[in-house]
Amino acid sequence: MLAEMEQWRHVFKLDPERELSDEHLEQICLSGTDAIMVGGSSGVTYENTVDLMSRIRRYTVPCILEVSTDEALVPGFDYYFIPVVLNTDRGEWMTGRQQQALRDFGSMLDWSQIAAEGYVILNEDSTAAKLTGAKAPDSLKDLLAYARMADKLFRLPIFYVEYSGIYGNMEWVRRAKDVLEHTRLFYGGGIDSPEKALEAARSAHTIVVGNALYENLPQALATVAAVRSL
Repeated sequence: MLAEMEQWRHVFKLDPERELSDEHLEQICLSGTDAIMVGGSSGVTYENTVDLMSRIRRYTVPCILEVSTDEALVPGFDYYFIPVVLNTDRGEWMTGRQQQALRDFGSMLDWSQIAAEGYVILNEDSTAAKLTGAKAPDSLKDLLAYARMADKLFRLPIFYVEYSGIYGNMEWVRRAKDVLEHTRLFYGGGIDSPEKALEAARSAHTIVVGNALYENLPQALATVAAVRSL
């Protein structure tokens, strides 16, 4: 596991396809968040990823590329997170695309910068779920099985519980975190206020705030202080 990542409690996620002014980006990068993640479910290209990375690089905040497509695998990030969707039966989202990326770029990668994310997507109406064919767990027992799979079977550094646009069941998130011994639980989805950020941060190891940055920036920025208060 990347040692620095073990200390992260709060991450902002930026979508290369969405517009963001330099003024707003400055506020985000100087907010005190632990890291900036760059990624999206659609419309991510080499060009818009390079552009966003170069703008973030004006600041000292750690910068991560979540590699959703190998066409947008851009050098120059601090870290690279490789998503592996655990709750789909489409092999391309578990090993297929990952194998293709490693075939083309594996010899050039610095493995000290790379971490795999075991995703479980719980909002079947989201773009990410429709794209990957993810089926939401029917019960808490199913979610805990995925958590144990990430932690015990595959030894993944990150177990990412993704509600993608809606605020999730924090009791489920907390219970999933409690079964993890080696893996860090990231939670993303619907965090659009300090109150939700505080509740989510009590349930997960690390929270990810994304859409709120484009919908209500002051509230999104306030989530940093909320998490820092723990």
